[in-house]
Amino acid sequence: MLDFVQQLVSGIALGCVYGLIALGFVLVYKATEVVNFAQGDLMMLGGFFAFTFIGILGLNYWVGFAGAVICMALFGMLAERLVVRPILGYPQFSIIMATIGLGYFLRSVAGMIWGTDDFKIETPFSNGVLRIGSLVLAYDKLSVIAATIILCTLLYLFFNRTTLGTAMRASSENMLAAYYMGIPVKRVVSIVWAISAAVATCAGVLLAPITFIHSNVGLVLGLKAFPAAVLGGFGSIPGAVVGGVLIGVIESMAGFYLPEGWKDVAPYIVLLAVLLLKPEGLFGVHARKKV
Repeated sequence: MLDFVQQLVSGIALGCVYGLIALGFVLVYKATEVVNFAQGDLMMLGGFFAFTFIGILGLNYWVGFAGAVICMALFGMLAERLVVRPILGYPQFSIIMATIGLGYFLRSVAGMIWGTDDFKIETPFSNGVLRIGSLVLAYDKLSVIAATIILCTLLYLFFNRTTLGTAMRASSENMLAAYYMGIPVKRVVSIVWAISAAVATCAGVLLAPITFIHSNVGLVLGLKAFPAAVLGGFGSIPGAVVGGVLIGVIESMAGFYLPEGWKDVAPYIVLLAVLLLKPEGLFGVHARKKV
């Protein structure tokens, strides 16, 4: 039973990281109907920024965390302005290829600047544990879960309780109607990309105590976060987090209880099963086919 609880907590913590990356997928898609396949690489770059501020420059953990989030928010706006906005209106395939190219570019630049070694960020939670009887839970995993809950709550309040959040939701529903109502749609889209990059950075920094940061970590985790977004329902913000947690828990349990090799396969088997039974995902809106 103790092994089960520890694997459950580890799976939830890893799933929270998947969920935050998937959340970036969903935010950009809802605002622009663009699938940003560089989302995982934005997470990787944010992790390297945090490592630079905390591990190399020696800044306080929280100061370095905030600095990385701000830098990546600005970078997200720049990426939207230079890469995506010029080709909006072109076929979706063109935009997808542009984001894939952006991901390759970011991985190459990260490799040239920081090298190909693995890095780890020391955090205030790196060495602590919570003991409940015979159960031992690492603070670094608990901190990831707590931070994800706090971040999702803040995003919920932002999108539902602020004027800017309401403008973003209006733009995601109907961009043309929002424009006619006086909403600065281009600026809103840039802010959505900034928020998406900032959320990805939070995932990268939270991931650092659990695993290492390297130039290809964004590609690996992005390939797992995308199915998490699909599993939850690609247009659903809560679904992205729930899908990520499910993928993380299934992966953790399969790695512990099933034979070697099932860890990476089991989440996709569950994904296929769910999509066969509920094609729109767990929280997606079913679209009826018109005859």
